Amino acid sequence: MEHEVAWKKYRAADLDSLEKVAAGYINFISENKTERECAATAVKLAEEQGYRSLDEAVREGRALAAGDKVWALARGKALILAHIGSEPLANGFNILGAHIDSPRLDIKQNPFAEANGLALLDTHYYGGIKAYQWVTLPLALHGVVVKKDGTVVDVQVGDDPSDPVFCVTDLLIHLANKQMGKKASEVIEGEDLDILMGNRPLVVDKSEDGGEEKEPVKAYALKLLADKYDIAEEDFLSAEIEVVPAGRARDLGFDRSMVIGYGQDDRVCAYTSLIAQLALGDETPAKTALCVLVDKEEIGSVGATGMASQFFENTVAEVMELAGEGGALPLRRALAASSMLSSDVSAGFDPAYASVFEAKNSAYLGRGLVFNKYTGSRGKSGSNDASAEYMARIRRIMDEAEVSFQTAELGKVDAGGGGTIAYIPAKYGMDVIDSGVAVLSMHSPWEVSSKADIYEAYKGYKAFLQNA
Repeated sequence: MEHEVAWKKYRAADLDSLEKVAAGYINFISENKTERECAATAVKLAEEQGYRSLDEAVREGRALAAGDKVWALARGKALILAHIGSEPLANGFNILGAHIDSPRLDIKQNPFAEANGLALLDTHYYGGIKAYQWVTLPLALHGVVVKKDGTVVDVQVGDDPSDPVFCVTDLLIHLANKQMGKKASEVIEGEDLDILMGNRPLVVDKSEDGGEEKEPVKAYALKLLADKYDIAEEDFLSAEIEVVPAGRARDLGFDRSMVIGYGQDDRVCAYTSLIAQLALGDETPAKTALCVLVDKEEIGSVGATGMASQFFENTVAEVMELAGEGGALPLRRALAASSMLSSDVSAGFDPAYASVFEAKNSAYLGRGLVFNKYTGSRGKSGSNDASAEYMARIRRIMDEAEVSFQTAELGKVDAGGGGTIAYIPAKYGMDVIDSGVAVLSMHSPWEVSSKADIYEAYKGYKAFLQNA
């Protein structure tokens, strides 16, 4: 069964709305390239729509009632928005869950090195990447350095047009006979992903200093950091600096129908989930609406800010307590009665690599929101397999809201596979299904999505939140 291309149904008003959503999305992923930046911007947007801090409500003992809106933040890198509904919380929640971390390179704790007149930064890649895709690209540095006194220094270099950029070098083709004979996974090794950051040596007055620096290029780079940020080499012991592609996301194609940009896995679903939640405005939903944006999905949803942490459960428990429905058993019952869309991207069918896709069960750009009944690999291993009853309910919601949608698997059965956060909340007994936007070149520095799919995802997520 083939689903029609969503573009065919749009009228002028639809196209205006689509372009507005796409423009907001392009700005979001261009300006927010780390999980900290995404979470901070999401809080700002939420507060503009009347959301208030859950922590403040807890400290003040302020009760929550239907129509109230609160946000909770975990370590600055994971966020939950809650819009209290008119029904008792015991009836469950409608939940959108996405992740805001993306594959990248992380600066090591002891990163600085100098070799043959070049200053370098060592990195450790984060998430599943093809290392060879990260060479000879303009790169930017985003993150924080925390000094011993607790001072947090924000670092962002490479995305302002006046900034310098950085890169990982590659071997010239004239000398690459041996390199070109290697497997793709070995052409560039992880320890070779060093960031080139300088070539100018620090010049000292020998009459005053008594000698030259042993590593003058590194020393000059450190001097620049000290002058601009008041940070020293040892401060990188307590830093989180991420190396990301430099530059803004852009329209793609003569028809401007697509978006090319960094971090679309999974910020395309995070952004559309966020704006769907905020689009509820002052309308009180029947069921309480939750938007959950978490960290660490790309490395297994671990840690204090991943979906597997207690952040989600603890936040829901606090909300229920302030709403007068607290207690361990009511919490369990509410979670079991909940419904969730695990909002994560799908692999878009690419005709250049058709051999790894099964055409009838693939996601196609421009055909709308994608539902994956199951993901996983090797016989659905690691998958949440949504029930047929829940899939039928989702079909009804989407059809009633006139949302274009499609169903898909992640490639051919034996071609590979992958997972999402879906199996983690499913442990509470709630209904969960994977849903998201089809993406080409997933996990590469520059990924591609369709504006139509972004728009349909927003519409679908909003319809889901509004459904009782």
